[in-house]
Amino acid sequence: MKNMGLTRLVLVEPRVFPHHEADARASGANDLLATAQVVATLEDALVGCNLVLGTSARDRRIPWPLLDPRECGTKVIEEAAGGAEIALVFGREDSGLTNEELQRCHYHVHIPSDPEFSSLNLGAAVQVLSYEVRMAWLAAAGQPSKVEKDEVASTKSGELATMDELERFYEHLEQTLVAIEFLDPEKPRHLMARLRRLYGRSSVSRAEMNILRGILTETQKAGRGELLKRKD
Repeated sequence: MKNMGLTRLVLVEPRVFPHHEADARASGANDLLATAQVVATLEDALVGCNLVLGTSARDRRIPWPLLDPRECGTKVIEEAAGGAEIALVFGREDSGLTNEELQRCHYHVHIPSDPEFSSLNLGAAVQVLSYEVRMAWLAAAGQPSKVEKDEVASTKSGELATMDELERFYEHLEQTLVAIEFLDPEKPRHLMARLRRLYGRSSVSRAEMNILRGILTETQKAGRGELLKRKD
């Protein structure tokens, strides 16, 4: 991370931290460990993030927007130019990210290694993505932003919804779909995962999120018959 100019490290439920072995392996980058944030869950780690990219080493049952490392680096720099908070998410050394954790990411990033010997350790995966982010940053340095002004406006109506705001929306959406019997919680058939993919690739703004939440609230009222009573 420090080689490539990245400084913000968040650790999700580490087995042991701090640890003398981590300090030894840091090889002069101990300041990153000293300022690392430790949280209990991935949801806690993603609070405030507008764009989340998770690494995936294998095909998943539900297709997700997929980037290679170079595309990931470009995407990160383009979104960062607009003020977005971005997270690169890496899984466990032995098993990577779970399907549920990957569903909390807007994009999956796959390193196209040789299928005959495809396994990379965690440190190598971090280095590959960090390198591509730095290369994209170097390429963009001193050049006009490619992002249109209306997409990077800092007004509240143009700000992207954060991951915690999206999570609250997904909870609201699921409750509403169950209430109107569109979603059977006993047989969900990956519906919520597909809806996460749909909204995750849409770059929903906070203003748009408020509209969606309002629609859900009115739908819930209609389902309870409150709108009919109000009209009467």
